[in-house]
Amino acid sequence: MIECVAKHNLHEVLPLIADYQGFYQASDICEQKNAAFFSRFSAHSPLGCQFALRKQQQVIGFATVYFSYSSTMAAKIAVLNDVFITPAQRQKGYARQLIEHCHQYALSKKAIRLQWLSSADNHAAQKVYATLPATKSPWYFYTLNTHDL
Repeated sequence: MIECVAKHNLHEVLPLIADYQGFYQASDICEQKNAAFFSRFSAHSPLGCQFALRKQQQVIGFATVYFSYSSTMAAKIAVLNDVFITPAQRQKGYARQLIEHCHQYALSKKAIRLQWLSSADNHAAQKVYATLPATKSPWYFYTLNTHDL
């Protein structure tokens, strides 16, 4: 079952968020900071929504969709910023289920597409993405942190 994350269930998702951040070697994993940040995304937020995947009453995964805009298409787009499934539940189709749910959510909010990034060495995730009717982009992704200037 996929549900929107809200005040009543955010505490169940926070440990998974910390695991996800650990996977990507985040330097400052803080539950209070995560709670404040992720509580902004809900079913009725214009910013986006976070979804929890529940199996037998336990949250086993989550995905977060943010909204942005494309100047070249003059349209709203949805960014699938996070997809995480607990290691014991991987390779069972749950990530694809979450992505498909997020795609339907994006369309329901009038976004013209759902897009996401993958780390070049995250081959497990790329196997899931290859099963979807998604197009792999030839674009490069750059970051410029505020403290870099």
